[in-house]
Order: sequence, then C-alpha cells, then structure tokens
Amino acid sequence: MDTGKLTRNILIGMIAGGALGVMLHMLALPEENVFRAVVVDGLFDIVGKVFIVSLKLLVVPLVFVSLVCGASNLSTSAGMGRIASKTIGLYLVTTAIAISLALSVAVLVSPGEGFDMGAEETVEFVPKAQPSLKDTILNIFPSNPFKAMVEANMLQVIVFALLVGVALTRCGQAGERTQKMFMDWNEVIMQMVIMLMKVAPYGVFCLLAVLFSKLGWEKIAHLGYYFVTVTVVLVLHLMLTYGLLIRLLAGLSPVQFIQRMLPVLAYAFSTSSSNATMPVTLETVRDRVGVKNEVASFTVPLGATINMDGTAIMQGVATVFIAQVYGIDIGMTGYLMVVLAATLASIGTAGVPGVGTITLALILEQVGLPVEGIALILGVDRLLDMMRTAVNVTGDGTVSTVVARSEGQFDRSIFDGESRQAPSAREEPSAV
Repeated sequence: MDTGKLTRNILIGMIAGGALGVMLHMLALPEENVFRAVVVDGLFDIVGKVFIVSLKLLVVPLVFVSLVCGASNLSTSAGMGRIASKTIGLYLVTTAIAISLALSVAVLVSPGEGFDMGAEETVEFVPKAQPSLKDTILNIFPSNPFKAMVEANMLQVIVFALLVGVALTRCGQAGERTQKMFMDWNEVIMQMVIMLMKVAPYGVFCLLAVLFSKLGWEKIAHLGYYFVTVTVVLVLHLMLTYGLLIRLLAGLSPVQFIQRMLPVLAYAFSTSSSNATMPVTLETVRDRVGVKNEVASFTVPLGATINMDGTAIMQGVATVFIAQVYGIDIGMTGYLMVVLAATLASIGTAGVPGVGTITLALILEQVGLPVEGIALILGVDRLLDMMRTAVNVTGDGTVSTVVARSEGQFDRSIFDGESRQAPSAREEPSAV
C-alpha cells in the first residue's frame, strides 16, 4: 500500500468534502430539495456512517488480539511493568500540561469578558451522572469479558487481554500454539485495516460534506474568542509539548513525526473519535513511525482510553470562559482543582464524540460554576471536537514513540525510510 498516496487522497477528500459542505450550507437548500435529500442526507450520510461503523467494527478485535500478542511477548522479557508505568505516567503528565496551558492562555486572553449571552441563555443542558472515583476504579476490572467486548468497554478489554497474554507464557507448548494462533489473527485483522484505509478518502469526503452542510459559521462568529482560544492552545500543545517530547526524549524530528502521523490526524478529525481511529493509529504507529508491536499494542489502546489532552484543553478554556461570562472568580485554588479534576476525569473517559462536554459538567460542579453554562459553547463544540480528537491521537503516537525508544523497541529505519509494505514485515528485528 502506497501510504504517501493514501495520505494525499485523504487530505484531498477532507478539503473537497469540507468545501462542498460549506457551499451547500451557503446555498441553504431546503430539506425537500432533491439533491439535499437524495445525495447529501441520503447517499453521503449513508457512506459516512458505514465508514464509521466499519472502523468501530475493528476496534475490539484489534485491541484484544494485538494486546494479547504484545503482552505475551513483553511478559517473557519482564518489561511489561516498566512500559505500563512509563505509559500511564506520560499520559497523565501530558494531560496536566495541557490543562495548565489552557488555563494560562485563557486567563491571559479572557475570552468570556464582554460576552453577550442573548438567546443562548435559554438553551438547557442536562449533564449525565458521573461515576464516583471508587466506581471508576472498580469498572476497570471485568466481571464478564464478553460483555466488556460487546459494550466496547476498552479498559476492561485491555485488562482481560493482558491477563490472557501473561497466561499464555505460562502454559508451555499449549501457550505457544495459542500465541501463534493470535499472531495469525493479528495479521488478518491488520489486513482488514489496510482494506478499510484504501476506501478512507471516500468516507472522509462524505463525513465532512454532511457535517459542514449543517454547521453554521454564524455560531462560530458569535463564540469567536472562545473558538480561537481553544484552537490556538490545541496547536500550541501539539507543536510545543509533543514536539519537545519527540525531540528531547525520543531524539527524533518533530516535523517528520507529524508527517508520519498525518493519516491518523485526518481520520481523527473526520470521526471525532479516538476509539474509531484506533485501528488506523495502531497501524500507523507501527508501520509508518516504527514502534514495535510489543509496545504499540499496549500504549495505543490505553491512550485511546485515558489520554484526552485535547479534551482537557477544551475543558480548561471552557471553565475560564464560563466563569468570566457569569462573573465568578474561582481563584487560584479553583484553577488547581480544575487541573486535578480534568487530569483524573481523563481516566476511563470513552473516546467517542462529544464526551468532553459530559466530563466538563463534573469539573464545573467541582469549582462551583453553573453547569448550565455548557449550553453556551455547544454551538461550536462539534468542530472543536474534531480538532481536539486529532490532538488526542497525536498524543497517543507521541507517548508510544517515547516509550518505545526508551525500551529499545523502536525501528529507526522505518521512521527514516519507507513504511512496512506488508504485515509480515513487523517481525523484523529492531534497528535502534
């Protein structure tokens, strides 16, 4: 598969779909219009949704099979504990940096000062109930692994896969035979990912055409300062935080790293879901960046579950924005509480579209701000959700690369040269 050509086609699909959607929105075609009803709301919407469903189809089997393979290899080298501690530590640190950066820029810019609430204050927002910290910890461990797979509870799937992988190394010849079977299934699933990536430009085109045909730019103009502030912080975090980690801890070129991750960013922007993008993230991190499967199969699924840097940035800016709109000063203690709450809330948060607004309700309650203020930002949250998901998956790739380099599980020849051309090539020895 020509990954360079694929990246180009995905970007073309994004631009063409967005341009067509904006044009359709400007034309303001009525719902009964034949073109809108049959092509946009019919054909485009169907193709886009089928594309998303196909991505989600691969998430659970990909995570389970890949993680079993990785865990069975890692447990033989006693490296699983180190990799787990490094991965979780880096994810929490980058999330804390993201929310701190968001609060600092938002306080400096003051996006909520002078905001005219107007008709927006009549909109109601009813937050979903948040589980307690105790329930969050208990929900990590599955009582029924098959139920966890059906419900796509990724933390529980990860725990079960790790247990299976470790058990395989303790079963002698039976474990070796079973491990080979999982390796074969891993190749089959990755081939399915490659097949899906070949039709990705069409799915991306349809998704963005439908979205932008319904997204009004007047809402963005009304929330201009808030929208721009979130966007600027997302870019800063991607370029500075991730760039420095790649340069200082991994010793690699940040520009080249972003180039390698472009297909993932395009998928994430289109789907607004870290979970749906996970098959592409895992394939890209292994076959375009050079992270060995033993590390990538653990760090990428875990990152899609607990690494929500982009979401934390939105929550930080939104907290300052809502506090300024309502004229409430939460003080330094309140800001520190936001950092802590946003970092902890990222653990166990589902990587699905719009989940940031749910966890934002928890943060606002912690610092005494009106939860109803979330209604003020809902008008532009869909577009911001696309951008922050792109930041989230970049963080997954960054941490995976840093951990792999520190563990000697990184193939520098892949990062510097061409990506792997076939799944079987993943068994090549490292060239760190």
